[in-house]
Amino acid sequence: MKLLSIVIPCYNSQDYMGQCIESLLPGGDEVEIIIVNDGSSDLTGEMADKYHEKYPGIIKVIHQENGGHGEAVNAGIRNATGVYFKVVDSDDHVDLDSYMQVLDKLREFVGSDVVLDMLICNFVYDKEGARHKKVMHYDIAIPANELITWDQTRHFRKGKYILMHSVIYRTKLLRKCGIELPKHTFYVDNIYVFEPLPYVKTLYYLPVNFYRYYIGRDDQSVNESVMISRIDQQIRVTKQMIDYFRDTRIENKKVRRYMRNYLEIMMVISSIFLIKAGDRESLAKKKELWEYLRARDVTTYFIIRHSMLGECTNLPGRSGRKISIGGYKIAQMLVGFN
Repeated sequence: MKLLSIVIPCYNSQDYMGQCIESLLPGGDEVEIIIVNDGSSDLTGEMADKYHEKYPGIIKVIHQENGGHGEAVNAGIRNATGVYFKVVDSDDHVDLDSYMQVLDKLREFVGSDVVLDMLICNFVYDKEGARHKKVMHYDIAIPANELITWDQTRHFRKGKYILMHSVIYRTKLLRKCGIELPKHTFYVDNIYVFEPLPYVKTLYYLPVNFYRYYIGRDDQSVNESVMISRIDQQIRVTKQMIDYFRDTRIENKKVRRYMRNYLEIMMVISSIFLIKAGDRESLAKKKELWEYLRARDVTTYFIIRHSMLGECTNLPGRSGRKISIGGYKIAQMLVGFN
């Protein structure tokens, strides 16, 4: 059994997957690197096979018909043999020193009687051309270097949410919660982080800058123009999260509040991009999304709708929409995303 399984979803990734894989190889035989070639039409599959031939004890390759990022992650979960599971996108990489500290910490827990469900680390917005690289850290919300429960967490400020880049889950927990990401859909990383949370009993925050999240390609899914063009997929993901939150028994009050606040961010992001699109159809989709939330969970609707962010994204008229976009741009500058 491996200590850590790392899945790399790859679709036409020949130009950058090498850096990603090379950054993970120093994990050695304790790490299982699962490269999922998701129906690529370039040399991605051949490159993956060559890595497997060179490192047969470390690298596993899965070739499948194109199913999107979510189906690649699903394949990784189905085939993982590691105690813990991590997703690393093919255009990202990890920091070597932090990587070694992560493996040391996971090894420490595997060798103890204590069960760790989720390890959280910092990640870096590795934005192309940016002189200052924004680091997403969690020290305000989570005590560092300490195994805790949700009850020991503090308040998560807006924009300080646990994302796919920062999280390592226990593999059995992912299978226990039955997560199955939708095919042919972008932005499913939100579902990947969201749905296992009610099953997480123990957390550990290791404050190292482990994951380097690259931002800069014109065709990247988080590129603003791309997000607007794919807004229907963002809406689909948000609706699935709404349904999951409504249908799942979430006993811990802090987990429930955290997940509701995460939903608030998803509603705001979807609303902002629909406002930025600006056409009548997009504005109708925005209205329909809020009506969907109200129909599914009226209590959550009123809490989110009448929050500060909910109010700001539902200001009436053209001038109200301009104010909403202005607020988004300020947040964009502060956080450094897109």
